[in-house]
Amino acid sequence: MTAQQLRQLANALTLGRALIGLPLLIALQQDAAALAWGLLLLGGISDGADGWLARRAGGGSTWGARVDPLTDKILISAPLLWLGQQGVLPLWAIWLILTRELIVTGWRTGLSSGGPASFSAKAKTSLQFIALLLLIWPPLWPAAALLHGLGWWLFWPSLSLALWSATGYLIQASNKA
Repeated sequence: MTAQQLRQLANALTLGRALIGLPLLIALQQDAAALAWGLLLLGGISDGADGWLARRAGGGSTWGARVDPLTDKILISAPLLWLGQQGVLPLWAIWLILTRELIVTGWRTGLSSGGPASFSAKAKTSLQFIALLLLIWPPLWPAAALLHGLGWWLFWPSLSLALWSATGYLIQASNKA
């Protein structure tokens, strides 16, 4: 495949991930736990795959750099909102994450390069995906209570990383102002 074809495939995966958010939220609301879990897993895999394809192409497109963080937020927001509604996670913590995402993503999309993600932001996203996968693990699957508990405990370091990486972005933005 050519570099252009790899970029186009990466962009298609990014767009597909954006489209997963609504069906994921509906699956959670309809108690279709296995479907919801599979959609979130598919979204997480597509996030890794589009980045890998972009790196193989020698760098992604400007469009991909701007839209990829937004699609991640759509995908993460669906289970976060549902978990808040269910009382699994406190609303203040979800509010902090969503506020951080709006501020940082808004700032990054305003940059001509799309603003590459920091290491701590990439770690935050990975840990959030893992925590959310564990938190929405279908209740009838093996070890559900144990995995839900592990997801709850992993959520808090992901919140810390979210705030830490936001601080780094804000410092970077203030240095450029």
